[in-house]
Amino acid sequence: MTTPSAEGLLFDVPVPSTPVERLLILAGHFTRHNDTLDLLPSSSTGPDLAAHTASAQHLADQTRAAIKAVEDQQLYASTELIAAVVRLKQLTYLSGEAARHLTGIATVPRASAPVTPGGLADTPGTVQERITLARELTALAPEAAVESATRIAREIRRRRPSTATAAQEPTAVQHSALQEIVRGHIAATESFGRQYVHSRDTQGLMGALRSLETKGLITREAKSAPPAYYGGPPPDRVRLTTPGTTALAARIGLRPAASAAPTTAALPQPL
Repeated sequence: MTTPSAEGLLFDVPVPSTPVERLLILAGHFTRHNDTLDLLPSSSTGPDLAAHTASAQHLADQTRAAIKAVEDQQLYASTELIAAVVRLKQLTYLSGEAARHLTGIATVPRASAPVTPGGLADTPGTVQERITLARELTALAPEAAVESATRIAREIRRRRPSTATAAQEPTAVQHSALQEIVRGHIAATESFGRQYVHSRDTQGLMGALRSLETKGLITREAKSAPPAYYGGPPPDRVRLTTPGTTALAARIGLRPAASAAPTTAALPQPL
């Protein structure tokens, strides 16, 4: 299968230096892909969805490449590693299915489709239903990619303990904020000169976000996230920069007791 050209994608494709960074970048791409589907107008048709279709397929290809990068590490096949790889294989399939649902939208009849007050068509097989289904297939992908990255990071450290840290090591609160950001949980808005943070779980993040932005670890993509309420303005999606990805990858998966010193426990050997 031919890989889509960069011009046909919704995101840039940087070359990551480690499998963990690759997965964190992949999580960010899934969030951007999901956001763009959320922001599609209900009138979108086949030609309008070309980039979204190509990007869904590219996400499947990139997830497959991430699996290959993990396998190239030749890690011990622990329960955690197996679970991480299986979850990534599921993402590969779901992304490919999302691309398939978007591909045939140009041939879907639209004239007879009843529409709800919210603008979503009710008839099975309508354009909006296919877009919604494609969106649902990748809805949990950012979370799954980050969870897999966490498991794989732990396994890599067990096999290859290291004391190396990121050049701009974040605090515990900032690290928590970075994890929420890479999961696609945080957006920001500004109203009457005041900034507001929209977060799924974590509260009181404004100070941490300002510090991370000052350090160049995060950035905001203007009006790229879905509105908090129907008809509302799209907020800014908060995303990791390349240094932010590196900083998170250096600490993700570390347990509190393991952050002070590397483990010296005996390591399992490959069968």
